[in-house]
Amino acid sequence: MDYSIRIGGEAGQGIQTVGDTLAHVFAKSGYHVFTHQDYESRIRGGHNFFQVRVSDEQITSSRDMIDIVVALDKESIVQHEKELTENGIIIYDSAALKQKYEKDHFLDIPFVALAEEHGKSKIMANTVAVGAVLGMLGMELDVLFEMLKITFSKKGDEIINSNIKAAQAGREFAVKNCQRCSFSIVKRGSLPFMLIAGNEAIGLGAIASGLKFYSAYPMTPSTGIMNYIADKEEEYGIIIEQAEDEIAAINMALGASFAGVRAMTGTSGGGFALMVEGLSLAGITETPIVIALAQRPGPATGLPTRTEQGDLLFALYTAHGEFPRVVLAPGTPEQAFYLTNKAFGIAEKYQIPVIILTDQYLADTQWTFDKFDLSKIHYSDQRLRGDGLKNLTEYKRHAFTENGVTSLAVPGDSSFLVVTDSDEHNEEGHIIEDSETRKRMLDKRLFKKLPHVREEIAPPIFYGDSDPEIVLVGWGSTYGVVKEAVDVLLQNTPDPHNKVAVLHFTEIYPFPENEKFDYLGILNKAKHSICIENNATGQFARLVRAETGYTFKHMITKYDGRPFTLDGLLGELNAYFTGL
Repeated sequence: MDYSIRIGGEAGQGIQTVGDTLAHVFAKSGYHVFTHQDYESRIRGGHNFFQVRVSDEQITSSRDMIDIVVALDKESIVQHEKELTENGIIIYDSAALKQKYEKDHFLDIPFVALAEEHGKSKIMANTVAVGAVLGMLGMELDVLFEMLKITFSKKGDEIINSNIKAAQAGREFAVKNCQRCSFSIVKRGSLPFMLIAGNEAIGLGAIASGLKFYSAYPMTPSTGIMNYIADKEEEYGIIIEQAEDEIAAINMALGASFAGVRAMTGTSGGGFALMVEGLSLAGITETPIVIALAQRPGPATGLPTRTEQGDLLFALYTAHGEFPRVVLAPGTPEQAFYLTNKAFGIAEKYQIPVIILTDQYLADTQWTFDKFDLSKIHYSDQRLRGDGLKNLTEYKRHAFTENGVTSLAVPGDSSFLVVTDSDEHNEEGHIIEDSETRKRMLDKRLFKKLPHVREEIAPPIFYGDSDPEIVLVGWGSTYGVVKEAVDVLLQNTPDPHNKVAVLHFTEIYPFPENEKFDYLGILNKAKHSICIENNATGQFARLVRAETGYTFKHMITKYDGRPFTLDGLLGELNAYFTGL
């Protein structure tokens, strides 16, 4: 069982509400779910869609062909009719669209009329649509009813019952009138799955890591992180500050970190461009900070609501001066949760900035998981506070040490003065001009810390045939689609010599050492190595060559603002192998 449902319409028509509700119903019913969105950067109008893929097996990407289209506007029919599967169906409301479609693969469902008749309000038309889709799939509405009760608990029984009746009306209409429906949902006996998006996972990981201050200026697609944390701020004692701009946002976070709490900021490429002076400030003052950089297509404003992996080299090399940083690029919400925790641990331990590199695709996609293992979450307070300072006879904020890391005292929490400066400084933190101190201080911050930081970096994930002839390489958000492509190739390849695997990198910089896992041996032995990236110039391939000397035999790049789909990537791979 593997179905894809696409809800299309204009911004403001409740597309996300319908899609998100269906996704949660499927997840709570014990099915595997993967969702992604495609939306324009306008508040109202334009064409947008929300796609839900549901299966009884694990899924990690979206498909091109659609089984059910919920068309809330005419443009949904124009754009998506050609993407229907052989038995696919478009459901629509002819009264709302003011047009009737007579082809066999259309089902006219009076969403608004049914909402007014059974729910007493046309605003419940989307609830009718949800009920209709579940009816087409042969699903009962028990899980949906429980969700409606929770969602509208504060609005009273009348609203709850009206929504229930609207959903029932939609289901009954679809069951009675969809003569062409041949969908069959496999019954599941498993417990409900957790459904979570990338931004939510980063926010949850930050909270689990002891976050106490988050400042940001809203910028798609990073804003969801701030929204998620803001929803939990009272429960966990977190301060959220919507800054006037990104310069203020990073400097607020640095101030909070210097004052003694775990702090974070988030933005996209244009905002990160404004943060780079603050990034260098973190470097020279050795102030821990975590930065979520959610990529979208540029330059400048680019495509504000689309996706791309075009900021990798920007994240690696931006900011003036030389200082260590860490760049982590999760490929799934689960990885985002654990890597956010790792980001805070490294930032605090080595007093450096850590960048979590995500993108619009990962930010908004929802995945199902059994649960996150909280025993894997680590927290260690690296600060010197109160009693930890009592036995000291002196304190120097930037004292020279063997590993380059100096005790990080909290200002005002002892009799010692805690001083740092954005100018080059001595061990006490005061401004200097001499060359000898400058050299020793740079050695401390960079060369003494970096080998220890590098030891923290995990090797790439290896998945597939243990002795592959074909190796697909990806990083960040391409993990799900590349992994599923490998699964398909392994299943559908009759030639036993065509052995396929994936190497996927989530910890990007410092670049993973080959000694921990011989990924270069795998690449060098393979007949075909293919680097897959959502950018135009193959930035990760260039990084691999710069760090290891290895050059990929082939590249597949996509830079139209849309993510790879499973079918699209398989098509690219088949075209490559056909041309050999």
